[in-house]
Amino acid sequence: MGELYLGTSGFAYDEWKGPFYPPTLKARDMLPFYSSRFRSVEVNYTFRQQPAETTLVAWRAATPDGFLFTLKAHQRITHWMRLAGADEAVSTMLDRFALLGERLGPILFQCPPTLTFDQALIERFLGFLPPTYRYAFEFRHPSWDEARDVLRAQGAAWCTAETDEAPFPETGTIASAPFVYLRLRKTAYEDAELEAWSRRVAAALGEGADVFCYFKHEDKGAGPILAERMAALVAAG
Repeated sequence: MGELYLGTSGFAYDEWKGPFYPPTLKARDMLPFYSSRFRSVEVNYTFRQQPAETTLVAWRAATPDGFLFTLKAHQRITHWMRLAGADEAVSTMLDRFALLGERLGPILFQCPPTLTFDQALIERFLGFLPPTYRYAFEFRHPSWDEARDVLRAQGAAWCTAETDEAPFPETGTIASAPFVYLRLRKTAYEDAELEAWSRRVAAALGEGADVFCYFKHEDKGAGPILAERMAALVAAG
């Protein structure tokens, strides 16, 4: 069986007090509380700024063994450099992320919608990435469908993302090698939709694939509630 790493995109939201966090919970206690309920979190603010060393060390200390942080790669790499000539920037980023130690989960490269498929570009980029870490790629231009086999051959995961504007097809299948990476970004999910996702997740786990699945942050605190519902559905089989 694969391992399920379920959570949300981010954890430090005052709006979640009441729906998820106890109303009087202090900000410094949010991560310990969150990590007592979920096994992973996707951190998006690393897309805009390099996390401080003290922040990463504090996160590591505040979470239990087995908890994993997924970090989004900086926009300098994906949006400004557009994956080209980014070796130094990637090395600097990975050196900083390494401070998380065994708490470091996948690193997500979310590319801009205007970046189109370039096989030589992605092969060069993947070839530089050290095999020490897990990597996932979210491509938002349809031409990148051609890159699925390239990613798989290099040990990187294809990110499956669902949004209100682009719902996942009912008969669609998720990429499971070398691991599953899901970003469920719809504003709301009906029970039937969660049940369908739980079946897909359970099938991947049964095939031995680890699954990283993150629900969207929004103001009403539905994300962690949806994640807990999903966990219960997967556990119930």
